[in-house]
Amino acid sequence: MKVAGIVLAAGRSTRMRENKLLLRIDGETLVRRAARAARDGGLDPVLVVLGHEAGRVGAELGGLGCVAVVNPRHALGLNASLDAGVAAVPADADAAVVLLADMPLVTAAMIRTLVARGREAGAAIVASRYGADVAPPALYARAVFEELRGGEGEGRGREVLRRRAGEVAWVDWPATALADVDVPADLERARRGGGPA
Repeated sequence: MKVAGIVLAAGRSTRMRENKLLLRIDGETLVRRAARAARDGGLDPVLVVLGHEAGRVGAELGGLGCVAVVNPRHALGLNASLDAGVAAVPADADAAVVLLADMPLVTAAMIRTLVARGREAGAAIVASRYGADVAPPALYARAVFEELRGGEGEGRGREVLRRRAGEVAWVDWPATALADVDVPADLERARRGGGPA
């Protein structure tokens, strides 16, 4: 099973008031950390969807062998970037793992576990659960790709999960592994290894 990676890294970071994807944890920018986790997790190709400050963010990917996908519609929201990423998945990929570049505690080992679960379960979707919270990364089989396409705003992935609830295999992670960096306090929490707000 060939699995591509889609790293969503196009947002404007409005709540952070600076481009959060260029902020660092352990000396590495968030975007590079996410792309490296995807690559080291065995995803191929790794497609990084860029938008806001695409040049600056894309410059962080040097030497990783990622494919930059610039989304001119990024201001329309996460769904537009998901659409651009899914459209760029090569025809020979059987599935894709979608990751958010602002979730710095997602590791290569987590991605490998997700893909292994997909192989073992043969499920249309393999989703991540952090205690009671559902969040990326998630694996989507090619049969689901069209449902991830189109639209504006956010939440397409969650909609597809709800619609196909009977076809979802789950991987459970500790709640402490969930970190979504939106404001400065989130970054400090992630630097400490995550945990509740």
